[in-house]
Amino acid sequence: MADTLSHQLIAAHLVGGEMIPGSEIALHMDQALLQDILGTLVMLELDAMGIERVHTRTSVQYIDHTLLQQDNINADAHLFLKSACERLGVWYSGPGNGISHPVHMERFGVPGQSLVGCDSHTTAAGALGMLAIGAGGIEVAMAMAGEPLYLAMPEIMGVRLEGELPDWVSAKDIVLELLRRHGVAGAKNCILEYHGPGLATLDAMDRHVLANMGTEMGATSSVFPSDEVTRDFLRSRGREADWVALAAEPGCRYDRDEVVDLSRLEPLIALPSSPDRVVPVAEVAGEPLHQAYIGSSGNPGYRDIAVVAEIVAGRSVAGNVSLDINPSTRRILSALIDEGHLGNLVAAGARLHQPGCNGCIGMGQAPAAGRNSLRTVPRNFPGRSGTREDSVFLCSPETAAASALHGVITDPRRLDMPYPRPREPGDMRVNDDWFEPPLPPEQARTVELLATDNTPPLPLIAPLPETLEIPVLLTVGDNISTDDIMPAGARVLPLWSNVFASAEHVFEAVDSGYVARARERGEAGHAIVGGANYGQGSSRENAALVPRLLGLQLVVAESIARIHWQNLPCFGVLPLTFADPADRARLKQGQTLRIEAWRDQLAAGREVVATLEGGETLTLTHELSPRQREILSAGGVINWLRQEETS
Repeated sequence: MADTLSHQLIAAHLVGGEMIPGSEIALHMDQALLQDILGTLVMLELDAMGIERVHTRTSVQYIDHTLLQQDNINADAHLFLKSACERLGVWYSGPGNGISHPVHMERFGVPGQSLVGCDSHTTAAGALGMLAIGAGGIEVAMAMAGEPLYLAMPEIMGVRLEGELPDWVSAKDIVLELLRRHGVAGAKNCILEYHGPGLATLDAMDRHVLANMGTEMGATSSVFPSDEVTRDFLRSRGREADWVALAAEPGCRYDRDEVVDLSRLEPLIALPSSPDRVVPVAEVAGEPLHQAYIGSSGNPGYRDIAVVAEIVAGRSVAGNVSLDINPSTRRILSALIDEGHLGNLVAAGARLHQPGCNGCIGMGQAPAAGRNSLRTVPRNFPGRSGTREDSVFLCSPETAAASALHGVITDPRRLDMPYPRPREPGDMRVNDDWFEPPLPPEQARTVELLATDNTPPLPLIAPLPETLEIPVLLTVGDNISTDDIMPAGARVLPLWSNVFASAEHVFEAVDSGYVARARERGEAGHAIVGGANYGQGSSRENAALVPRLLGLQLVVAESIARIHWQNLPCFGVLPLTFADPADRARLKQGQTLRIEAWRDQLAAGREVVATLEGGETLTLTHELSPRQREILSAGGVINWLRQEETS
């Protein structure tokens, strides 16, 4: 049978398991990507494992989130990460180089290789024909230590692109259309594999937009062929030697099929506060506007900013709007300067910010409370912008620019000008002097970690007791994100490397009393009950680790997002789902449930029986593999690895 490209990539890296959808497989990882806010935990985990040098072919630590240096904490963290890179054999990309995902494509992405990253948008590298997967930092640490990456074999959803985009419609509108159709969990445990004649009209950074935001549909990864478009991208970066042709075999069949006729698309926009609340821009045209934000890994290309520059050239941004420009990489910023686009933006009244994640993660550029902000970022979860009472829409650069000029949300097709089609310069080579390569092993061994008060060693996690008898301390609704569990933003994000300090902020926007209740229970433990798609969004492992340190032992939900579901047992938390979703109503805050001999129940099959107050029983289910059950029994990955070494 002819193979999809995804099957080819998985088979090339498979070291365990069978490629049957839903069964656990083990993959060798060629590369690892670390960003700073979770890279600190990865480095601490590697230290706790006793790793002296990483085993991945290429590992890169990026400084892209913690660029707002309002005190010493972020600057200290940069020094810690740099010393960890020197000690462990990891490339270091310092502040100012840009967002990890587009920079990795520019400098390190190689078609056909595998990549795991402690950031859910690591999937963006699939634009180059890589098998790129986001995971919790502890799983990234394991891959860097030479262990395989384990995951459920995904289904392959073939997304056939036909036709050509109309004027004023771009890549962001394609992925918003897919989100409109499938929702934020519609591609869970799937790889989105793009194919069809419409691909030829999308450049590599357009493809990045789609591969990046496949994560918002719950996808494990997104895969594009490595074709002449890929070759052109690598040639312009001086890396044509890394190119190899990759494509699905003719006649292959996908587990699921989707067709998008590009010619029928129109400008789209996601309403606050979920990426799948998508409507045509025309439906909300005329709504007031406070901010238009261009950039992030959701629209990181040269074109994405140059098109805005050409739209506003010779005009002025409306007085009531802040037009914020956030270049994604140092190289793209340099090209925008050389081509005169930056001058046009500044003359029109735009505000310029340094290359990095910045406003996408709430590190600066937070909007006024309750005021509409149009953003080209990947996510608009409540409060992610840095403003708890925000009103963030997701849209294309064209829609954001047109709206900034008119002062209200505007369909870009209303602009009285030809549609600009800027193309990036032919020479986009990246200066290697911007990166610090790994030190030789003999020199690396002399480096001491520059630990700070904000990078304390990780505490040991005790295994769960054989019988769980614990109260429900928190009940939450559907689509609770990891932003809800562990907030980001300039106030909290710098504390992420300190699990004790960040613990004060867990679930603070959902239930400000949760931490106090958890501390009162302490090691006696507690449970959380969730709805559908619990833990969606960012791969941040501290959304599992820190609640565990507060005593969380059990999560019961209608369904759990893939990465968070994998993170929970890695830190000794039992993840279960309702056999009957209607049973969710039976578990209220304060309700106590008892699960006897949970290890034996997990080993016996998929069902787990819990007893409620009054003697009623509740049937729950699990999907944990034997390996995950061993990890859970040990109290988490680090304990499990130590047991493996001594056995």
